[in-house]
Amino acid sequence: MRLLIAEDDAKLLKSLKHIFEQNKYIVDAVSNGTDALAYAESEEYDGLILDIMMPGLDGIQVLKKVRANGISTPALFLTAKTEVYQRVEGLDAGADDYLPKPFSTSELLARVRAMLRRKDNYTPDLLNVGELVLNRSTYEISCHEKTLPLSGREFQIMEILMQRPGFIVTIDEFMSHVWGLDSDVDISVVWVHISNIRKKLAAIKVPIEIRFVKGAGYLLEAAK
Repeated sequence: MRLLIAEDDAKLLKSLKHIFEQNKYIVDAVSNGTDALAYAESEEYDGLILDIMMPGLDGIQVLKKVRANGISTPALFLTAKTEVYQRVEGLDAGADDYLPKPFSTSELLARVRAMLRRKDNYTPDLLNVGELVLNRSTYEISCHEKTLPLSGREFQIMEILMQRPGFIVTIDEFMSHVWGLDSDVDISVVWVHISNIRKKLAAIKVPIEIRFVKGAGYLLEAAK
């Protein structure tokens, strides 16, 4: 799935690009409305993520021009909490959804999946690795007929591990994906959440484990 992200805050734009690329999206990122319009009119995207306040053209102007050209690519607006009237204007301009800042990674990804679900090709709600199933809609893991819920953080950790089975995910990747690039959360919190996930995997008797690789990170693999 290919996304266009338009956001004038350079740090947030970098973070958004990283988040979506870690979740297997192809991403083009621009920092102003003029470039956003030029890219969006190529019709090469499955979804648009547009900041409202941008130099050149604002997000609403971009989407109005895109829709006027008959392009129906799903679009989500990122808005400040104070921009209530602009949210309404954005929806009237043809946006499918909006997400107020600040937002969590898990909610952003869920909103985008919901937006893309309207297309023929979309990220599935169920993620499978062997006999383990992660339900992205309900934040549950299951194996055969046994199911357990995950917390929001546990879900994000499990999702990135299941998207890359057999590959090492570093602590830094977990921190940036789950807590954000600028988070001051201690890395020990990753260990705590992974410990909790391991207990849940054992409880549903799934033949898969999360293995720690010293000096590298964690990976999901078949239990030995």
